[in-house]
Amino acid sequence: MYAVFKTGGKQYRAAKGDTLQIERLPVAEGDKVSFDEVLMVGEGADIKIGTPLVSGGKVEAKVIELGKTKKVDVIKFKRRKNYLRMGTHRQQYTLVEITGIKGGAAKKAAKKVAAEDAEA
Repeated sequence: MYAVFKTGGKQYRAAKGDTLQIERLPVAEGDKVSFDEVLMVGEGADIKIGTPLVSGGKVEAKVIELGKTKKVDVIKFKRRKNYLRMGTHRQQYTLVEITGIKGGAAKKAAKKVAAEDAEA
């Protein structure tokens, strides 16, 4: 079973036991975190897609480490203008291991609910 969840403005696909490097979270090493913004949960042909979120969906993880990526050079340059600015950047991250995925029922679209009520 795998899930697609959202955190830090990015989407991640995860299965139980996976290790992911995500945007920095305000937690300590060894803490447990849960992600409630689950967009999709499934396995093979049995997939639940949320509109926009899967109700009751949750991805649980354990924080392994907090760190920084490798240093990246940042250069701003305009030719013939005597303009050169140099710097560096190190992005902070949180390394998590996925410990569990809970999939709820997908929210029905408003049109489908209205159509089913009209039939009944």
